[in-house]
Amino acid sequence: MKKKYTVTDRIITKVTGWIAVLTILGLGVWGGFTLYGYYKFEQTNDAQVQEYVNPVISRAGGFIVAVKFEENQPVKKGDTLLIIDNREYKLQVAQTAAAIQKSEAQLQVLESNIHTLERNADAVKAQIKANEAKVLKQKLDYERYTELYKEESATKQKLEDIQAALDVSTSDYQTSQETFNAAASKIEDIRAEKSVVLAEITRLKALLERNKLDVDYTVITASYDGRMGRRTVEVGQMIDAGEVLAFIVNNETDKWVVANFKETQIAQMHIGDTVKILADAFPNKAFKGTIISLSPATGSSFSLLPPDNSTGNYVKIVQRVPVRIRVEGNRKEIDVLKVGMNVNVYSPKKQHHG
Repeated sequence: MKKKYTVTDRIITKVTGWIAVLTILGLGVWGGFTLYGYYKFEQTNDAQVQEYVNPVISRAGGFIVAVKFEENQPVKKGDTLLIIDNREYKLQVAQTAAAIQKSEAQLQVLESNIHTLERNADAVKAQIKANEAKVLKQKLDYERYTELYKEESATKQKLEDIQAALDVSTSDYQTSQETFNAAASKIEDIRAEKSVVLAEITRLKALLERNKLDVDYTVITASYDGRMGRRTVEVGQMIDAGEVLAFIVNNETDKWVVANFKETQIAQMHIGDTVKILADAFPNKAFKGTIISLSPATGSSFSLLPPDNSTGNYVKIVQRVPVRIRVEGNRKEIDVLKVGMNVNVYSPKKQHHG
């Protein structure tokens, strides 16, 4: 029995044939472009966008009294981000300043005491000279009356009176010397005490500067132009010094991509080579990049537990080498690339440099 085909069957067969042809042509074109891409480029999809994402850290502890930013907010260098209650720190500044005033007053008292003792010492020194002259005169008188007594021209009583006067003058001279030595010793003691007070003033002034810094630390500002990331604090929260309060993405530095190429792909890559970057989020927009460095070791070598191939269980695995690529272009254009985004990197083969 002869099989008959309806018009519908013939149309379906014809359409199916064209679809198959177009599919084959499409696959052929896609395969050709893919092969051409592999021939012309070293490429990898193991790549992410990177920027400097720094924590905002408090250098002083206390209660948060104001939060001046929201997540994802752009900020300028010097903008206030957080304010910490600074009353305790201001009290410490006042206490240290008062301690400095007390020490300076004590220093003035010591200087006054030194001045008074120096004047007294000068007076005693003059008295020593007077007593020395008096002793010299009494010695001469005693020697003269001794000769007169031998010649029986003076009485023994007179000689004894002269000797007593000499003894008194000698005692006064010795006493004045001891008084002067005591005054000089006291002056040295006060000068030593003055040195201690001066050292204390120096210490207190350094402490005052530190206390003032603590007051300044209660106002946390942006260190550079950037964009705020995750925020972890609220008004009224108690924080400690060194605590991470938020994150900020630095807008003043380059944006770069870390592409992990296979070790078999990097032979023809050099610093300064130009590459093409396609982000998964923007597949129709190509970005230009420049290779700025190649890692000195494979990624696995920097891991916490690098592989040890000497254990006997060796399986050869192609390693990957991180390549750092700076994203070129004006900031407004490349800001669409966010930290952590996945990208595809294409490095042309056989790049030549002059």
